[in-house]
Amino acid sequence: MSAKRENSTITHRPILSDEGLDPTRPVNARDEFGEERALNIAGEYPLTIKVDDAEVVTLMTLGTYPEKLTLGYLRNQRLIDDISEIAEVKVDWERETVDVLTSHGEGIVDLHEKISKRTVTSGCGQGTIFSCTLDKLYDTRLPRVEVKQSTIYALLKTINSYNEIYRAAGAVHGCALCDGSKILHFVEDVGRHNATDTIAGEMWLENVSGNDKIFYTTGRLTSEIVMKAAHMGIPVLVSRSGITYMGLELAQDLGVTMVARAKGRHFLVYNGEDTVVYDEIPEQRPVLAGRQID
Repeated sequence: MSAKRENSTITHRPILSDEGLDPTRPVNARDEFGEERALNIAGEYPLTIKVDDAEVVTLMTLGTYPEKLTLGYLRNQRLIDDISEIAEVKVDWERETVDVLTSHGEGIVDLHEKISKRTVTSGCGQGTIFSCTLDKLYDTRLPRVEVKQSTIYALLKTINSYNEIYRAAGAVHGCALCDGSKILHFVEDVGRHNATDTIAGEMWLENVSGNDKIFYTTGRLTSEIVMKAAHMGIPVLVSRSGITYMGLELAQDLGVTMVARAKGRHFLVYNGEDTVVYDEIPEQRPVLAGRQID
């Protein structure tokens, strides 16, 4: 996961532990010929977030960037709005806990009320959206950003060199923060929502604006991912997978450009068609399994 600071002043940076885990574990399995094979599988570990000793949630994660995942989760759920409120983030894998210490030592204001109303989403591992996340969803309007067809193609080509954990072990989703076709941050985790939150944590930590960025994911574009993109200030979503109807409705409400089924030289624009500049139209439609791709 690369890091790139924007030309803005970082006024506060919490103290972070450095407890990232190896994302894969070696195992043995037998193939269809009955032969034993040495393989790697994706790790999966519980991590309970506590803020000033108050338990917030338990996430299942690869554990590669637990500190940034924690920051991004708190930010995207709108449980903490200002990073200056956070003094320290300390991960302890023996306790399967990450302790977040606030600068004022008083925890999250109205925490019980904020987390008492929750919605279990379609996210891998059963994602959760709190009522406060929804309450603040329309606080910021996203800018209108044009994206060229040639940029989408270049991005899809560039992304092929990533997905290292998926190639080694499978069972993960990848997400990327992109400046045009350039990958600024790429993260893989057992769920696309975790990978998204980790990127949000990186952006928060490094004071990176999402207003002119593209967010790419291998996972489907659900309402949860659209919400997270909006909270991150990112106006353009690109997915290798499909979308859900609620995700589409929310993208329409928030003005998020939604591009899905994006692979090779094929994509579908479900929302924000007026922001896509068709500057590299293929000469003919691609054919898959004897039929044209719709």
